[in-house]
Amino acid sequence: MKSIALLGSTGSIGVNVLNIVRKHPKLYRIVGLAAGSNAKLAAEQVREFAPVVVSMATREKADELGELLAGDKPRILFGESGIREVATTRGTDLLFSAVVGAAGLPPTWAALDSGIDVALANKETLVTAGPLILDLVRRRKVSLFPVDSEHSAVFQSLVGHNKGDIEKIILTASGGPFRGRDPKTFDDITPDEAMAHPTWNMGAKITIDSATLMNKGLEVIEARWLFDTPPGRIGVVIHPDSIIHSMVEFRDGQIIAQLGMPDMRGPIAYALSYPERLPDVMPKLDLTAIGRLNFHEVDGRAFPCLGLAYKALEMSPDAPAVLNGANEAAVAAFLGKKIRFTDIPKIVGKTMETESGYSLSNLIEVMEADARARKTAGRLIRELKPERLKIENAPNYP
Repeated sequence: MKSIALLGSTGSIGVNVLNIVRKHPKLYRIVGLAAGSNAKLAAEQVREFAPVVVSMATREKADELGELLAGDKPRILFGESGIREVATTRGTDLLFSAVVGAAGLPPTWAALDSGIDVALANKETLVTAGPLILDLVRRRKVSLFPVDSEHSAVFQSLVGHNKGDIEKIILTASGGPFRGRDPKTFDDITPDEAMAHPTWNMGAKITIDSATLMNKGLEVIEARWLFDTPPGRIGVVIHPDSIIHSMVEFRDGQIIAQLGMPDMRGPIAYALSYPERLPDVMPKLDLTAIGRLNFHEVDGRAFPCLGLAYKALEMSPDAPAVLNGANEAAVAAFLGKKIRFTDIPKIVGKTMETESGYSLSNLIEVMEADARARKTAGRLIRELKPERLKIENAPNYP
C-alpha cells in the first residue's frame, strides 16, 4: 500500500486524486492533507480518509476545521510551516503536490529533500527553480512524476526511447476562449469571459493563464527542465480538440503522441500508479466519433505571454521566477478588475526587464526573486497607464 500526502486537497486536482484513492483503498492511503480555505470540504475529506495530519491556509481556517471535526481529530496545522509538515509526514511514500502558484515550491522542496517521491501538479516549482529542483532530485535519488496532462503525455511518449533521439517536444494548447477572436477587442475582455474555458474545468488562476497562453509558457519552462531539452526544441501548437495532449518528434522524423479524453484523472492516475496503470480511470476515446483532429499555429502577437516565457529562458537564471511572480500578481489584479486583460503581459514584461539579472543558488534566492517581482508588479499595477507599458517587438518562439 502506498502512503500519500496531498497538498491542495480541496482544489480540482486534489479532489480528483481523492476520487481515485477512494476507488482503490487497497492500493493507497492518505496520511496527510493540506487544504486552503474550504474548511467544510476539508472536514469531509478528513472524516473519510483519516489522515494523521492536516493543514489549512490560516489559523482561523484551522480553528474552523477543528470545530467542524467531532471526536478524534488529526493534528491540525496551518500556514507555511503546516503545509511543509504535511509534505514531509513520516511514512509518506509519495507527495502529490497540487497547490497552485509559487506557494507550492517550499513544501515540494522539503519533501524531495526528505527523500520522498513527488507527483508534481504544481508547475511553478520547476518554473521558478527548475535547475535547483533537478539537482535535488539527483542528489536525493528520488523520483519526480509529471501530472500536467502535457508533461504526462511527453513522459509517456518517451517510455522506451533514448533521450538522444529526441528532435522536438511539441506541447499542445487548446487555444483558450479567445482563439480566433480579434485582438483589437482584447481590451474589453472581462474576467467572466476569460473564465469560460472551452475544454477544461480548472481553478481561476490556471484558467486565466490558459486564456493568455501564459499557462503554455509556464509549461514550456517546465518541460525545458523536466526533460532536459533546450527551449529551441520545444514547440507549441494549437489543438482545440484537446485529444492529443502532447507529442515527441524523433530524429528519424517519426512522431509519437499520447491521446485521451480531456480528463485530468488520466495523468493523475498514471502518476499515482507508475509504472502500472489503473483500470477504468476515465471515459474511453472514440476516434470515429471525433472524426478528425485540428491544429493551428499560435498567434504570438495576440498572445505575447507565450513569447515572454521563451524570453525568460534566454535571460538570467532568475527571470522565470520573476516572470511567474509578476504573472501571479497581474492575474490577481485582473480577476479583481483592477487592470485589463491586455495589461497582464505588459506588467509581466516590464517586471522582467527591471527585476531580472541575478543567479539562483538556493531556495531563499528563488523566493527573493519571487517577492521582488511581486513588489514591482504591484507598483506597476497601481501606477498603470496604458501608454507606458507597451511591449515593443513581442518575443518570438519556435
